[in-house]
Amino acid sequence: MNSRERVRKAINHEQPDKVPVDFGSAPVTSIHASCVAELREYYGLEKRPVKVHEPFQMLGWLDDDLMDVLGIDTVGISPRNTLFGVPNGDWKEFRTPWGQEVLISGHLEITEGRNGAFFVYPQGDRDVPPSGHMPSSGYYFDLITRQQDTIDSKNLNPEENLEEFGELGDEDLEYFKVQINNALRSECAIVANFGITPFVDVGLIQGPTLKHPKGIRNLTDWLIATVRQPDYLHEVFGRQSDLAISNLGKVFNVVGNNIDVLYLCGYDFGTQTSTFCSPQTFDSLFAPYYKKVTGWIHENTTWKIFKHTDGAIEPFMTKFIEAGIDILNPIQWRAKNMDPQRIKDTYGKDLVFWGAGVDTQKTIPYGTPKEVREQVLEMCAIFSQGGGYIFNSVHNLLPRSPVENIVAMFEGVKEFNGD
Repeated sequence: MNSRERVRKAINHEQPDKVPVDFGSAPVTSIHASCVAELREYYGLEKRPVKVHEPFQMLGWLDDDLMDVLGIDTVGISPRNTLFGVPNGDWKEFRTPWGQEVLISGHLEITEGRNGAFFVYPQGDRDVPPSGHMPSSGYYFDLITRQQDTIDSKNLNPEENLEEFGELGDEDLEYFKVQINNALRSECAIVANFGITPFVDVGLIQGPTLKHPKGIRNLTDWLIATVRQPDYLHEVFGRQSDLAISNLGKVFNVVGNNIDVLYLCGYDFGTQTSTFCSPQTFDSLFAPYYKKVTGWIHENTTWKIFKHTDGAIEPFMTKFIEAGIDILNPIQWRAKNMDPQRIKDTYGKDLVFWGAGVDTQKTIPYGTPKEVREQVLEMCAIFSQGGGYIFNSVHNLLPRSPVENIVAMFEGVKEFNGD
C-alpha cells in the first residue's frame, strides 16, 4: 500500500496497513524552519538553507530526502501568494533573529528596525506601513493591526472586509494546475489549500496582504461584531461563500478529483477552557455558510473537507458533522473536556481526526524522549482504531523544540506501525 492509498483508506474510515503521517501539507500541520534544519542535521542530510515557504509562521519546506526519512505520506498545495501578498520564488538569503540562515521569497521586503527587530511589507511595498513584525527575540512574524479610524457601526461596508477576496484569474488556475501535476508524480496523498475558503479567519483579520486594509481589522472589534453586528457578518460571510463556490468551480475544472483533501479554513472556535462563541451563535452565524460551501464540494467532488480549530470545541463536534466537515484538526486534548478516548468513541465514526499525536505545548518542548514516545504510542492506539486517523502533532512543531523529542515522536509512530 503506497502513501496515497494509505491516506485514502484512513479518510474513508477504513483500517490502513499503518497509521498515515502528515507533516508539511497545511499551514497548521507543519514544522518551524529552525526545527527542519535541526532534523536535517540529526539525520545527516545534505546541509542546505531551509526554504521558508510560509513566512508568517516561518514554516520550513520539507525536501524529499527529509520526507523519506520521516515517513511522510502527504504533500501540500498552497496558494500562489504568501500571507504577505507576494509569491514564493527568486529565493534570497535571510538571517533570522535566532541566527539561522534561511531562504525566503525574493519578493518579500523586510527591513530591520531598532534592537534587531524586523518588519515585513504587504505586497513587497516599502512605501506603505508594514503588516508584520518579528521582535529580536521572536521566531515568527506577529501581524500588525492597521485598522483605520474608529469603527462606525452604522456605516460599515462589507466590501471593505472582502478586499483580499475575489475571483481567481488564469494565472492562479495555471499555478494550481502545475502544482497538482507535480504532486501527482509522487505517491503521496494531496492536501490542497487553495486559499479561497477562509471565512475571514480571525487570525488573518488584520489583512496582512493588503496595503491599506479597511473595514473591521481589529481582532477585538471583530469578535464583538459577532454579537453586536451579526447582520454585517452575514453579509460578509454570504459574499465570501458565493465567491468560494465560484472559485471552487473554476479550480475543479482544472484539477478535477486529483486532490484528496481540501483545507477549508483555520477559523478557531475554542480557547483552552471554552468556546469562543455559543452553540447558538455557531448555528445562526457560521453553520449556514459552511453548509453552503461543503454542500457544493460534496455534491460535485470526491474531496474530503479538512477544518482546523484549536481548543475546547467538544460542544461543536456534532455541529461540525452537520455542517459537512469530514476531517477535524488538531484535537487539542489538553483543553477542557477533550478526553481523547471519549472523543474517538463518540465522534470517530463521523469525523476523521488529523493530529492529536503528541502535545506541542508541554510534552514536545519540555518532556523527555521517553515521555514523547509513550504519548505517541498512547494516542496512536486510541485514534487509529477502525481507521479515520492521520498522525500529526497538536498544531505545528514550534521553535526551540528539542530535536531529540521530535525524533522520538517520529520513531514512536514507526514503532507503532511496526517499521
